[in-house]
Amino acid sequence: MSRIGYKEIDLPEGVEISQQGNVVTVKGPKGTLSREISPLIKMSVEGNVVKFDRDDDSNQVKMIHGTTRANVNNMVEGVVNGFSKTLKLVGVGYRAQFKGNKLILTVGYSQPVEMDKPEDVDIKVPDNTTIELSSINKQHLGDFAALVRAVRSPEPYKGKGIRYENEHIIRKEGKTGK
Repeated sequence: MSRIGYKEIDLPEGVEISQQGNVVTVKGPKGTLSREISPLIKMSVEGNVVKFDRDDDSNQVKMIHGTTRANVNNMVEGVVNGFSKTLKLVGVGYRAQFKGNKLILTVGYSQPVEMDKPEDVDIKVPDNTTIELSSINKQHLGDFAALVRAVRSPEPYKGKGIRYENEHIIRKEGKTGK
C-alpha cells in the first residue's frame, strides 16, 4: 500500500499556497497554477508545510489521497522549476520547425502535419530533429508531448518515428530469407 498521501510537502521560499473551497492555488516565481481537489481530502498549511488527511479508509479515498498529494506537489515543483520533455525525430527526411504559433512536422506523410501551440507550453526546435517542450503544468506538457509523438509513433522494425529523448524502442527482427 502506498503511503504517498501522508508525506508532507515543504514549500520553497517564494511559493504561496491557498485554498478556497475545493480549489487549490499555488503561486511561485514562474507563474500560478490552480486545480480542484476532492472534497474527501482535507488540506492544511502550517507555516511552510502542507499536509493532507482523509477521514475514510476505503480504497477509493486512499487512492484519491495519494493522487491529490502528488498533484499538489507537481504544482509546487512546476511553479519553482518547471518541467521539460525532449522529443527526437528519427527517419530519413523527418524534420520539425516552429513557425509563428504552429509546430510543423514533416514525417513521411504526403502533407506536413501542423499542430497549434497550447497556451501554457513553450516549444523550441534547436535543430531539425529535436523538439524541446517546457511548461509549469506537468499534465498539459505530458498531454501535448503524447499528441506530438502520436503523429508518427516509432515502429519496431527500423525504429523510425517520433520518440522521447531517452526512450528505448524494442526492435523486431525482419523476415528471414530462404
